[in-house]
Amino acid sequence: MPSFIPVLAVLLVWAFNSIKIVKEYERAVILRLGRVLKTPKGPGFVFVFWPIDVATIVSLRLVTLDVPPQDIITKDNVSAKVNAVCYFRVMDPVKSIIEVQNYQYATSQMAQTTLRSVIGEMELDDLLAEREKINGMLQTILDKQTDPWGIKVSNVEVKHVDLSDELRRAMARQAEAERERRAKIIAAEGEYQAAEKICQAAEMMQKFPMALQLRYLQTLVEIGGENNTTTLFPIPIDFIKGFLDRK
Repeated sequence: MPSFIPVLAVLLVWAFNSIKIVKEYERAVILRLGRVLKTPKGPGFVFVFWPIDVATIVSLRLVTLDVPPQDIITKDNVSAKVNAVCYFRVMDPVKSIIEVQNYQYATSQMAQTTLRSVIGEMELDDLLAEREKINGMLQTILDKQTDPWGIKVSNVEVKHVDLSDELRRAMARQAEAERERRAKIIAAEGEYQAAEKICQAAEMMQKFPMALQLRYLQTLVEIGGENNTTTLFPIPIDFIKGFLDRK
């Protein structure tokens, strides 16, 4: 057996562990004798002096993190299950490796605790009506907390709010009562506006008596058009006025 074969095998193993192919969306963080190199390497062909150097590949693509449902009690003591989705990416590969042990797990846990704390400070009506405000608050808080890890949180969205059946029925009754209240208010406002117009018409007819005569004739025309079989005998208003004056 030739003596160069073991040496060739060692060189092949060394070359296999020293040559790294880093994709376009990845960066290689190099630890040389335990010290991190300031600038990550890649993309493309990267040569690592194994075993002196240790390379950790970090993805720079946008990560979609599903926040599992959280049992939360709102400010007005309503129990609900809320889940969300978080979008983030690694902006500094070196910090994501040095500052935190597992940046994806840490971001997931931070998102869950932030979701519980923010929703716990809001009432149920605000949770259902002000989604954009809540999303903005979650994004701002998470982005600030993960910034030391070299992570940028681009967006957080509350996906679903699960309520109990009893609470849903109570909310349905409340909404129905609110619609009935609005209907009554609208009807009352219509009656009030109609009364105002009638008073204005009465004042105008009092100033111009001929207007009452014209309105009387118009009413006769409308009745004759709707009931063609009815025979009408118009009585002059002046004749009726004579009887009223005797009182």
